[in-house]
Amino acid sequence: MVVHMKKAQHPLRVLVIEDHLDIAENIGDYLAAQGHIVDFAMDGISGMHLALTGDFDVIVLDLMLPGMDGLTLCRRYREASDKQTPILMLTARDTLDDKLVGFRSGADDYLVKPFALEELSVRLTALARRGLQQAKSRLQVEDLELDLGTMTATRAGKPLELNRACLTILQMLMKSYPNLVTRQDLETALWGDEPPGSDSLRSHLYTLRTRIDKPFSVPLLRTVHGIGYRLAGKDEDPE
Repeated sequence: MVVHMKKAQHPLRVLVIEDHLDIAENIGDYLAAQGHIVDFAMDGISGMHLALTGDFDVIVLDLMLPGMDGLTLCRRYREASDKQTPILMLTARDTLDDKLVGFRSGADDYLVKPFALEELSVRLTALARRGLQQAKSRLQVEDLELDLGTMTATRAGKPLELNRACLTILQMLMKSYPNLVTRQDLETALWGDEPPGSDSLRSHLYTLRTRIDKPFSVPLLRTVHGIGYRLAGKDEDPE
């Protein structure tokens, strides 16, 4: 009997960091047969480089690696990268303490060797879907982030204290980035058809600029004189 493997409706790009060639090949062959795109690294240093420079939906990470072990790689990747790529850790260690150490280092899931390739595939699909949902609920411009679920903002990882009006303005600016938002659109979002006056909007923008720009070396909030406001990338010329 010939078993036909069902192709994935939404192919994933997967990074497999595994130094055992036979395991890596088995994972790669199985995922590729489902239509996924698989890249490989056979040691921790190469894996770290690919994880930081590539664009992956999910990462499969072995715990025991030459050059840099999986726990160290996972922790350093979480510290160095702004990306929230889900990580599934592979290991022969199956105690609760081992699993907790993996999760604390930044892993999102844990699979003990030996494992069924079908289970690995299902877990990777679930992790990638969860990562996509999280990405949709978060706006980011450079190192400025806004969580739409909790309506909390951070820059360079530092929490920003913003009132409701500033959060509304920031959300509009981030959703429109790199395009501008007119003064009229901002006033309508804040006050409907009866804005209290230009000084009120100017006051909120001053507060927002103070919170998101003043403590940092690169300003992001730009004024387009006579028209509106926008966020600018760090590579743009300052005002």
